[in-house]
Amino acid sequence: MRTFLLKRLPSGLLVLALASFLVFLILRLIPGDPATTLAGPDASPATVEAVRSRLGLDQPVLGQYVSWLGHLLSGDPGPSYAIGGQVSDLIGNGLGTTAQLALGALLLVVLIALPLALAGATTRRRPVAVAVRALTTAALAVPPFVTGVVLVLVFAVSLGLLPPGGHESLLDAPDLAVQYLAMPALCLALPSAAVLARHLKDGIERALAEDYVRTATALGVSRRRIVWRHALPNALPSTVTVLGLQIGHLVAGAVLVERIFAWPGLGRLIEQGVARRDYPVVQDLLLLVVAVYVAVQLLTDLAYAWLDPRIRWE
Repeated sequence: MRTFLLKRLPSGLLVLALASFLVFLILRLIPGDPATTLAGPDASPATVEAVRSRLGLDQPVLGQYVSWLGHLLSGDPGPSYAIGGQVSDLIGNGLGTTAQLALGALLLVVLIALPLALAGATTRRRPVAVAVRALTTAALAVPPFVTGVVLVLVFAVSLGLLPPGGHESLLDAPDLAVQYLAMPALCLALPSAAVLARHLKDGIERALAEDYVRTATALGVSRRRIVWRHALPNALPSTVTVLGLQIGHLVAGAVLVERIFAWPGLGRLIEQGVARRDYPVVQDLLLLVVAVYVAVQLLTDLAYAWLDPRIRWE
């Protein structure tokens, strides 16, 4: 397993290096000048140049990139241009709440996808299969901002069961924290749960069509045992890969969902950074998202290899 991981680390590091350069370059192509924004609309050209020099924006682009990368590798991203404070502190303050939202959504993804996949793959009742297909199609077709508004109108406005937005710490008030987390986590989880349910359902159906299943059925093995002991384990390796991709989507989608439910995470921070042309904040956050993708894919490869030893042997 260690050799398997070492073979994949170089490609992950290469992706991070390329992503860092692309993120840095793309931000410089966006119209707008941080120095002009910070100096104010009435600032003189000399003042704007002084601000640009103080921020290091008068250096060549390659020099700015090397300087930024050096600060990252040293563990000191430096100060924010416009929001104020150290970038590491700003990201650290929002990372915990975003991780809480993403983990809550991930739990719901598994809890929703597994029953739907099993029901769709094993049922012999057409209405059940149609209902599963309709639910997954609706979850994929409706965008999260529409789902979020509907959830607020139903559970917060009409029924009054859940708060419409906000956040509470799990350590300070667990019962309130779960109430605040329920709607944004569900809104974020539904599309990924639909993707995972469809893939797992197809995998179980393929496994149930294998010859060994027909042999086991002929020998009198119960269908429940066949599904849980044979079909589901055989469908898991490829499903783990899909789940890994969906974790990346959960992290990226949390930005929009946080805006809908006033969730104080990284979504609000990246919105402020883009609006104020705060290069250090935005580029560090985008690179963090890419790093999460890479880390999740490495863990997914390890899980795949653990579930299917043939991958390790190859």
